[in-house]
This record gives sequence, C-alpha cells and structure tokens, in this order.
Amino acid sequence: MEEFRNIGIIGRLNSNKVIETVKRLNRYLIDEGYHVILDDRIAEVMPGHGMQVSGVSLLGEICDLVIVIGGDGSLLGAARALAKYNVPVLGVNRGRLGFLTDISPDEQMCDAVQSVLDGEYVEERRFLLDAEIKREGNPIASGAALNDVVLHPGKSARMIAFDLYIEGQFVYNLRSDGLIVSTPTGSTAYALSGGGPIMHPRLDALVLVPMFPHTLSSRPIVVDGKSEIKIVIDASQDIYPTVSCDGQTHTPCAPGDSVTIRKKAHKLKLIHPKNHNFYEICRTKLGWNSSVGD
Repeated sequence: MEEFRNIGIIGRLNSNKVIETVKRLNRYLIDEGYHVILDDRIAEVMPGHGMQVSGVSLLGEICDLVIVIGGDGSLLGAARALAKYNVPVLGVNRGRLGFLTDISPDEQMCDAVQSVLDGEYVEERRFLLDAEIKREGNPIASGAALNDVVLHPGKSARMIAFDLYIEGQFVYNLRSDGLIVSTPTGSTAYALSGGGPIMHPRLDALVLVPMFPHTLSSRPIVVDGKSEIKIVIDASQDIYPTVSCDGQTHTPCAPGDSVTIRKKAHKLKLIHPKNHNFYEICRTKLGWNSSVGD
C-alpha cells in the first residue's frame, strides 16, 4: 500500500456545501499531520485559508493522493488532468448520482478518508479515450474523456449522416442524432440513457450507442477496448455537428471531418473505500430492487 503524506484537494466551484466540506476535511487532515495543497481554483473562493496552493498539473506531480470533492463531473475533469501523473484519486460525493465519488460527506466522512489513508482501500485502473478531429487529413482539435466521446448535432435539430469504421473496417453509414462512444466507466452515464448496456468497470471494452437512429436495426455494439473507432461525417450534408468529451469540452465539426477515437496511453488510478461494491452502487443509484439481506 502507498503512503499518503502530501494530499491535494480539488473542489467543485459555485457550491457553498463543497466549500464547507473542503474546510472541514482540510482542518482534519492538518490536525492529523498531513501536508495539504489546495487546487488554485477552489482556493480563490476561500479567502484567508493560509494553505499552499497549486494548479491541477502540479498537484499531479507533487501529491501522493488527490481528493476530489464534488460530483462525478468534478472527478471527470480531474481525471483528464491527473491520469498522466499516476496519482491516486479519491472522490467525496457532493453531487447527485456519485458513481465515481463514493465517500459520503456526512459525519463519518473524515473517518472514511482516514481509513483510506491507513491503507484500507481498493484500487481500480480506469482507461480514458483520446479523440482527434481531422479536416482534409490535418488535425484540427483533440480531446480526452473518461466517460465518453459523443458526436451530436449541437444546436441543430437535424440528423447527422456519418460512416463508422472499427479497426479500419467499414461498419455502416447511419443517419441519427449522433453516436456515443463510451468506456465502461461511462456506460452508467449518457450511454445508459441512450439504451446502452451497463459494463463492469474492469472490462476492457467500448460500447457504441447510436442516438435515435433512423433505422430500427441499429443497436449498441460492444467492441474490444483497444479498437480504433473512426467516424467520418458525410461531406454532402450541410449540418455542422459537435464532438463533446465527457459533456465538458466541445469542438464544432464540418462536413467531411473525421473523428478518430482510441484508448489513451495513461489510466486513471481511482481508489475506493474497502467496502466498495459496484453492484451495490448500481442498486442504490439506479433504483434496482434488492431482497438479499433486507
């Protein structure tokens, strides 16, 4: 087990509850003798904190552990920035669902964090995706995603026509509202609402979910996680769709552009309390019926 001494804290902005949780956890860690570094964005809204401050990249370089306080969206942003540093990331849930941020901010929060710091945790490696957009063969933009890369109409209400290739092999030409390319981590997010399957986080696989396709025979496809996915936007149409990564970064595209999606070289080191159970989280967050042990 790793020794955690230098601990970074990242908090979701524009939330008084997050600020309260950051302050509480910060006091506890300092009292216990840990060295705490605040992300510079959350530090700006905490005047007089007197703490060491750094940007998220430096947190990745100097910290033994980074704690993200917020919702899954906050952790998605941190994951994209921190994965290449191989620093463990722990989430405290101050959002809604909390598939990734699984420590509750209740009276036992500090005890739960301390158990992790004492080595009582499980570690997962979650892979991310790289997306590269090319125009006339030249790269014009790129992005990364822990959950999903989505081609969608943007502000338009019209369908997109595109060709799909997997590992260089033509799959189909489709007219739809777009396509979701999701990791197992993202299978419980946007892909799930689009009718995709739930995939266990340890799977090395991708799921491709068409969004409202113009044919009843188009269904989600699960492929090897090492597959290269290529989407070519039909050059004959006059719609300008958007590629979004984790719903947080957005790139406008043009007819004829191509989007290539492949697994990122670096994985996120995500840690959970010892009692973490993926199926229990699904039962709780998705409202599955439970009977055993009730």
